[in-house]
Amino acid sequence: MITDCAVYTAGCRGSARLELSEAFEASQEPESFVWLGLHEPTPQEFQAIQDEFSLHELAVEDALKPHQRPKLEVYDDTLFVVLRTARYVDPTEVVEIGQIMLFVGDGFVVSVRYGEGMALQGVRKELEARPDFLKQGPGAVLHAIMDRVVDGYIPVLEGLDHDIGEIEHDVFSPDGTSSSERIYKLKREVLEFSRAATPLVEPLHRLVRGHLPHISGDTREYFRDVEDHLLRVVSQVKDSNDLLTSMLDANLAQVTLRQNEDARKISAWVAIAAVPTMVAGIYGMNFEHMPELKWRFGYPAVVAVVAAVCLWLYRRFKRSGWL
Repeated sequence: MITDCAVYTAGCRGSARLELSEAFEASQEPESFVWLGLHEPTPQEFQAIQDEFSLHELAVEDALKPHQRPKLEVYDDTLFVVLRTARYVDPTEVVEIGQIMLFVGDGFVVSVRYGEGMALQGVRKELEARPDFLKQGPGAVLHAIMDRVVDGYIPVLEGLDHDIGEIEHDVFSPDGTSSSERIYKLKREVLEFSRAATPLVEPLHRLVRGHLPHISGDTREYFRDVEDHLLRVVSQVKDSNDLLTSMLDANLAQVTLRQNEDARKISAWVAIAAVPTMVAGIYGMNFEHMPELKWRFGYPAVVAVVAAVCLWLYRRFKRSGWL
């Protein structure tokens, strides 16, 4: 579905929305370029756009498959950029991943968006409010979209850090809460987020230091700022993943320690209970000739001895930390 199609001349948007059949002709006007926005297009819709702008068939094939790795490829004089958006859903602790694909050519930008994570209408409005920057052409649109995608990673990091803090508190709390399942699920979301952010480092590196078509020297400086933000995000994602791994190990160690403590307590009580059990077993054998059987104080004496031995064992186990 086409969400918007407009021509920009010297950084200013044209008065009317363009029809697809008029887009290529408008893109060839001096100091002009066309920005065509698509949301989850069908192959039939994309075929018309491919014919209009002569897009490479391999890039179009990738653009119709929404599960692509972030990358930058050059087909003739057209840049094909794949970005992955991220949004953190705190109630379910899930990172929702979307996709944006960009064709940046001579006088045109075609943006293809999959998912509901990040609409580009806001980016378009912000750029239209900056005609001095927008007049730099398609490269300015590419920068604005990449900048918005990377900025969108920051709230995801904040949500992950908050939940990691909660897990850290649970792991080391005295109530013995096991958080293994939550840690494992959150670790999967961190890895999914890492697969969206980390591969984007190489395309941004090329945009900053390479000489790519439609990327002017002035625009390249702006990409350096985006690269700096992304490197910090990638570093924090790695730290979050390492911290979750450490917490998973610590949680397993805590569970093992609690199990050992429970086993020691059970063993101590079994040892204490074994004393009266053994004495009762001996006197329950019903032999005729048994010591103290005819003695008046035999029963109280046996009970007293059993109680004394049990008390002595209890104090020893308590002192050694088994109880």
